[in-house]
Formats: sequence, structure tokens, C-alpha cells
Amino acid sequence: MEFEGLSKVHEGRFITRYDLRYKTALGNIKNYEMVSRNKDMKTFEDISSRKAEAVVLIVHDRDNTKILLNREYRMAVGGFAYNFPAGLIDPGEDEATAAKRELWEETGLSLVEISDVWPESFSGVGITNEMSKVLICVAEGEFSPSTSDEEEIEAAWYTKDQVRELLKLNNFAARTQAYCMLWAGK
Repeated sequence: MEFEGLSKVHEGRFITRYDLRYKTALGNIKNYEMVSRNKDMKTFEDISSRKAEAVVLIVHDRDNTKILLNREYRMAVGGFAYNFPAGLIDPGEDEATAAKRELWEETGLSLVEISDVWPESFSGVGITNEMSKVLICVAEGEFSPSTSDEEEIEAAWYTKDQVRELLKLNNFAARTQAYCMLWAGK
């Protein structure tokens, strides 16, 4: 494939929609629709930037027998889905600072340890160039509602047996589902 150019279609509050034009191996010109956190993409290099813009938190309790999951209403799917706590890295934050803030905002819990940080990965490779960092963490404290009225989140700890049951009947984000299937031994 050969990149031909791009055009901005719509700039929203959090994402901007672009049309990318490219030439296929057979010489056909095609259009690819995508969204990005970058509000001012102009070049192919802008598309292929490899900087994490978000954090995803895989959180366990201190004795590593439970995992934290958010049951969150997601307007894009018209209902609730289970997901890990996650959010954008604000200007001036590193991933650890963003993780601590997002965990507290979404659950009320305190981050007490980051045991691993995975390399950047794509959040939704089919529709966006957004990259996130996954942090493996330990948290403690008491749950409280999300600090944002834009989020409807029910956070809770789950054992492996409980996760196996949730996986049978509930909607999950793909990354969360994959990790939970492996963690719970499904």
C-alpha cells in the first residue's frame, strides 16, 4: 500500500476524524476512515507517531487473588461492558501519575505499587492510531463513585471463579477479556 494523503473530516472534543487515501498493490485508490487524538495530523509521520496517549490499568489486590474490573456504561455499545480502569495521560503527566489519578477518579482506590509497565500498544488498531501503556498495579482502599458525571462506573474486586462466570454472560472490552480469560484459567 502506498499513502497518498489525508484530510480532516471533523474535530471533536476528544478525537478527530480523518480520511486517509492510499493506493493498493493493484493501483486502486481507496479511502480509510480513522480517528485520532491528534487534532492536527497532516503527514504520514503524524499518523505513525508512537507515543502513548492513554493508560490501561490491570490492578490486583495485595495478595493477588482478586482483579479489579469496572462495569461501565459505554454509549458506543449502548450498554454496560467490563473493562480495566483506563484514561488519557494529561499534559505534563507521566504514565505513573496518570495511572494514580485515573484509578482514584474511576474507583476511589489508591495505587500502592506498579509492578510492571508494558510497551506501548494500539488501543483499537482498526479505527485509531491511539497508543496506550498497560500498567500492572496493586491497589487498596474503599470504592467510591467516579468523580466525573460523564462516567457511570461500578468498580469491584473479582476472584478467578467470579471472573469465569462474568466471562460467560457479559460484554467485555477485548483486551480485558483476553487478560481475564488467561488470568482466570478459562
